[in-house]
Amino acid sequence: MTTCEYAVVTTTHDAEDKAHALAAAVIEGRLAACAQIYPVTSVYRWRGRVAGGREWRVDFKTRGDLVAELTALIRERHDYDTPEIVAVPVLSGSPEYLTWITDETGS
Repeated sequence: MTTCEYAVVTTTHDAEDKAHALAAAVIEGRLAACAQIYPVTSVYRWRGRVAGGREWRVDFKTRGDLVAELTALIRERHDYDTPEIVAVPVLSGSPEYLTWITDETGS
């Protein structure tokens, strides 16, 4: 992925408490300014068959230069064999919100 100034990084968990624990670790580590958690129903192909179930999606609002570090932390803490980790560049946003992301992330 090419570096962008800001990104939304998405993952899912099979339990709400796991999603909250991951979100807290990421925010505490200043790898994202915000984590939004909400229930979703997923339908997917896994090991040759169609499967699905309830999951908890977590969207992290972060700086583009933190995506690799955030991705590594998600991989390290996730218990899925193949966790969803998708980073989407933010093309535009209110200047105040983007400044807030900058102020609340990193060192």
